[in-house]
Amino acid sequence: MNNLKEAELDLRFLLNRGYRKKVALQFVSNHYLLGKKERNYLSRLIFSDDKVKEREKKIVQIDELKGKCLIIDGYNVLITVESILRSFKKPGENNHNLVWSDDGFIRDVESIFGKYKIGPQTKPAIKLILKYLKKYNVAKVKFFFDQQVSFSGKLVHMIQKNMWKYEIEGAAVLSKKVDHDLKKEWNKSGAIIATSDSAIIDKVDKLVDIPKLILNKKYKEKILSFKKRGYEV
Repeated sequence: MNNLKEAELDLRFLLNRGYRKKVALQFVSNHYLLGKKERNYLSRLIFSDDKVKEREKKIVQIDELKGKCLIIDGYNVLITVESILRSFKKPGENNHNLVWSDDGFIRDVESIFGKYKIGPQTKPAIKLILKYLKKYNVAKVKFFFDQQVSFSGKLVHMIQKNMWKYEIEGAAVLSKKVDHDLKKEWNKSGAIIATSDSAIIDKVDKLVDIPKLILNKKYKEKILSFKKRGYEV
């Protein structure tokens, strides 16, 4: 068994014993001399059994999206969908940045958020997200993008333009504090939140994982090759 697999087991054990994740992750990562990417991998992959059960109760079924208001954590969802498109661009290929976490969420482990750049997968990812929102008859959609990130304004324009094209009611907006605004929107309207950000997941009651929905539907024939515990890094 390699160091990363042993680290997974140790971290999960410590979390189930009640250790704080930050402390347990640092201890395990230092013990196994893990690099930054491996630490990101563990942070996004491993959760305690209690946390998994708590989060599973918050996930809404696909048919529950019909007629509902959906609030989307813009970069969180877009980056992960772009990663999916890169991963399955050709049969048998993956970019080793995706994990299927203990709590059931699909996450990207590359940590490119602050360095995000619009690339070849951006437009296809936006269209794919909106296509599925249209398919499941979401009544209203609101995307939040971090104002301080360089390409946010352009992304807001691209998404708004495509929302008009797909006749989806809602808006894409810039935010100084996305986490705060997502929680505020949920408190105000009880809307369903689309994110895999743990800090937000634990503060709201209704969630949907759009990347997982896309992965299950669009790549159904390939999903068996996508290990539940994530790719090796």
